[in-house]
Amino acid sequence: MTNQTEHNQTVHSNYINRDLSWLEFNKRVLEEAQDDSSPLLERIKFLSIVSSNFDEFMSVRVAGIRDLIKAEVTKPDFTGHTPKILYDKVLREAQKVVREQYQTYRELRRLLTDENIYFVEYDDLNATQTKQMDDYFHTTVYPVLTPMAVDQSRPFPLVQSLGLYLAIVLRKAVEDAEDAEEEPFFALMQVPAILPRVVPVPQRVNSAKKEYMLLEHLMMRHIASMFAEYRLEAVHGFRITRNADLTLNEEGAEDLLEEIENQLKLRRWGTPIRLEVAKGMHPYALDWLKEEFEIEDHIFSVDGPLDLSYLMKFALSCAGADHLRYPRLDTVYPHEFEHCDDLLEVIRERDVLVYHPYESFEAVNDFICDAAKDPKVLAIKMMLYRVSGDSKIVRALAEAAEAGKQVTVVVELKARFDEERNIAWARQLERSGCHVVYGLVGLKIHAKVVLVVRQEGKTVRRYVHVSTGNYNDSTARFYTDVGLFTAHPGIGEDASALFNEVTGYSAPRAWKTVSVAPDGLMDTFIAMIRREKEHARNGRSAYIIAKMNSLSNKRMIDELYEASQAGVKIDLIVRGICSLRPQVAGLSENIRVRSIVDRYLEHARLYYFDNGGQSEVFIASADWMTRNLTRRIELLCPVLDQRLQSMIIEILRLNLNDNVKSRSLQADGSYARANNKLISLRSQFVASQISTWKKE
Repeated sequence: MTNQTEHNQTVHSNYINRDLSWLEFNKRVLEEAQDDSSPLLERIKFLSIVSSNFDEFMSVRVAGIRDLIKAEVTKPDFTGHTPKILYDKVLREAQKVVREQYQTYRELRRLLTDENIYFVEYDDLNATQTKQMDDYFHTTVYPVLTPMAVDQSRPFPLVQSLGLYLAIVLRKAVEDAEDAEEEPFFALMQVPAILPRVVPVPQRVNSAKKEYMLLEHLMMRHIASMFAEYRLEAVHGFRITRNADLTLNEEGAEDLLEEIENQLKLRRWGTPIRLEVAKGMHPYALDWLKEEFEIEDHIFSVDGPLDLSYLMKFALSCAGADHLRYPRLDTVYPHEFEHCDDLLEVIRERDVLVYHPYESFEAVNDFICDAAKDPKVLAIKMMLYRVSGDSKIVRALAEAAEAGKQVTVVVELKARFDEERNIAWARQLERSGCHVVYGLVGLKIHAKVVLVVRQEGKTVRRYVHVSTGNYNDSTARFYTDVGLFTAHPGIGEDASALFNEVTGYSAPRAWKTVSVAPDGLMDTFIAMIRREKEHARNGRSAYIIAKMNSLSNKRMIDELYEASQAGVKIDLIVRGICSLRPQVAGLSENIRVRSIVDRYLEHARLYYFDNGGQSEVFIASADWMTRNLTRRIELLCPVLDQRLQSMIIEILRLNLNDNVKSRSLQADGSYARANNKLISLRSQFVASQISTWKKE
């Protein structure tokens, strides 16, 4: 079979490839940018997210596919795709999405002008504005710039991954006939990321216009002046994406932190994966880039500004435009803690479930900060995967250690693209006297749990917080997650054992309440799915609702297929990747899959099993992906309080009944919006009323 034939081959399978499914997810994000019922600046945010998503997808997933091709792997994956077939499909579909993304960009830019907001070029400025922008360039921009000529004495410079650069083609200012036949000169210049990409233009007198200029356009205006005795022939933007997946020698590394730091430096030199160039780039410049990066078949010619991720900061900072945004969410402090001075006193009496971002993350900060100051608290143990840039939690842990408490922090250094930040926090915590553990060889620590140990009279009591999301007060404002506060003795004992297993040599144990990956979590899920299957076969009620970010593990999908065939009703709420093919006769006709893409990123992992009428409800850190179930430390925790079980079930039902921002996965792998909207229900809008319905 020739390569071309192989690339054009149609793959028929009971499974949807995870990378093709991811592209469908990014299309759903793009649809939010196209939704004219949403405020304009919110649509612009979604357009920015499409770009950020593509950057990670290309630098990790597409890079991985290329590595397989380079290794001459020809074996199909379980969805029937060889690396070459998949690579061709992914690039083809990605090009389509990017074209549509830039069509959407042009439409949104037009709509901005209706609001008197303009992105302008130099020729659009009046004389006063031109002088002011010239002054800004010479005083602020010019001192930062570094022109880099490329010739025999000056080799091609390092081009950093995802940085924005200008490719410059020059001719001698004065040429004779012989010079005109010679090749032009070539140079590069980086658009400095340290300066704002969007530059506000001083406002015109007696005008309501708000005008902005992109930094690279400001540079292009003045770039000829930086090359004396040369004539500017062309200047175009470009951007390279490199393989960003770290290749860690964890077992051979004496110091994991040092090994990760070394790999982060090497990431800048990763293999080029994608070249983005401005449409109409000068052929001489394009040839230079293609030869230098050894890239031919993955070039994206873009009709518009490169890297639209800058639109996020623009949408957030655009002044005087609140009418183009969603109304501000009035986050409420959990009413269980609202009128108390001691959170631990409340948790002793009953479990508390908190639903972010509708309920404030400050409750989590207060839990840890209060424990750090409480003289009766003996120890605080915590697993940190991603934290914010200015974390109250990290400061509280440092203060607790300095006060003499036993503070243990498991910091996951391998949290992708947060490695440098986590290294910085780890060192800060160590300097404060915390015992810092840098994860485990071969495993990522992805569980989200805090354990507080407190002396109360002659007894020691454990307080636990388990979460579906990270301890990051920044992302907690726009990720939907659930956290459980509990003093349940069994959960507390299991939490202690989990920390001992991660920080010491303790062997995996028989857990009393929780389940932990990689040793038993998949088996736990499978056992509960099979139990539902037996209930269905014996005429008892059988129902599964599972909410997660991604579903791609073949074994879990096969178990769901078998349960469906036995008559189990299964509702899956999967925001992103879903490799399961629903509504296929004889295979999955009892399975429905929904995806919700809305104002907030749906991030909670919630699981409900009817169990013949004796329902069980869980929160977890884990999706049903192979990496979560076999290569990470993950935690599944039961919700034992019936009131809180009802709250989780209500959240799940809201998601299932959403017909505004929900799409249903079709058997062919596409997604369709709900047709019947006689009564519209937007789950995130209803959830924002939590202060009302949580008390009912």
